[in-house]
Amino acid sequence: MTVLRSAVRRSKRALTAAALALAVAAGTGGWAAGSAQTAVTGPAPGAAAWRADHSLGLSLPDPASASPAEVARFFAALTGAQRQALAARHPLTVGNLDGAPVALRYQANARALRAERDRALARSTDPAGTRQDHQQARRAAARYASLLAPGRQILAFDPRGRGQVAEVHGDLAAARRTAVVVPGSDIDLATFDRTTDPYGTPTGMARSLRRQMAAEAPGVPTAVIAWVGYTTPVGLGPDAATGRLAEAGAPRLTRFLAGLAATGTPAPAVLCHSYGSVVCGLAAPRTGRGDLTDLIVFGSPGMRRDTAADLRTPARVWAARDASDWIGDVPNVEVLGLGHGTDPTDPAFGARRVPAVRAEGHTGYLAPGTDSLRDFAAIALGRPADVR
Repeated sequence: MTVLRSAVRRSKRALTAAALALAVAAGTGGWAAGSAQTAVTGPAPGAAAWRADHSLGLSLPDPASASPAEVARFFAALTGAQRQALAARHPLTVGNLDGAPVALRYQANARALRAERDRALARSTDPAGTRQDHQQARRAAARYASLLAPGRQILAFDPRGRGQVAEVHGDLAAARRTAVVVPGSDIDLATFDRTTDPYGTPTGMARSLRRQMAAEAPGVPTAVIAWVGYTTPVGLGPDAATGRLAEAGAPRLTRFLAGLAATGTPAPAVLCHSYGSVVCGLAAPRTGRGDLTDLIVFGSPGMRRDTAADLRTPARVWAARDASDWIGDVPNVEVLGLGHGTDPTDPAFGARRVPAVRAEGHTGYLAPGTDSLRDFAAIALGRPADVR
């Protein structure tokens, strides 16, 4: 009888895990079949050429091992002309080098984007390519061109895989209050700022949050960063229900936040949506003291931590979920590597609860007029007492 009960329990756990995988993947990426993604890790292309460059008569900081603080000190010791020369010779490295001067990264990424656009345009008319190749190349060229539009401030750009990007909204150098948006599944270079479901994209979230912050505190300089610096899950498949991609993305987020601190940016509030909260949960214990003020998770399937205390962060931890969000139907378990554990909105988890009565669905938390947007702005402005 004991053996039978044990077998039944194992069967139930396996069924729960299978159901969880389907629920998470289906709700996050739709019912279209997905595929396992290869996580982009390590420095951006061009790191070998950067390491081999001795034109300044000194060793350049290794993009794979130098800390953002070391990178910041290196650039601080250079002349303006030396910085510009490095950005011109190694745009992808400088543009993605956490700890490098922010304005220099903007310039380097604009140069890298122009180069990628020109390569895509050349492919679009290459006689050796197929019609489909030409169409894909034209779409890529248009995507790069859109990121080069006047006024856009691209803080990171990596063309590998599905593409990664980070964009600053506001004047980061002058900002006194900042925030970083970490998105969930199905977000990449192509969907970073799509017009459909705008508040489900990092660009839409960042713009909406910054507008709200300006409305609440018009005299306070602010900046919000939309960060797509990791490989997100796509569609129906195991990626959305496991921590594999989050484990690859967490060190990248940790390094990014350390880079902001190294360049003197005020510590941000970090907003983590859906699968992005899994990334944040794994990154939080690795972040340095003072690298963030608040950690806000919303529409979260779990953070792979049992309690907020397990995050081992001095930052305030907040959680929000609206009643119509399908994520509430996902079992909050972690079985055989599937699932992401405790619901952060569960009082037992220990996070501070953010109301989300007016939000609708899984991507409506930063829609104008919602209580969640108002409260997220209050948190980012350093006014936790205003959350109600």
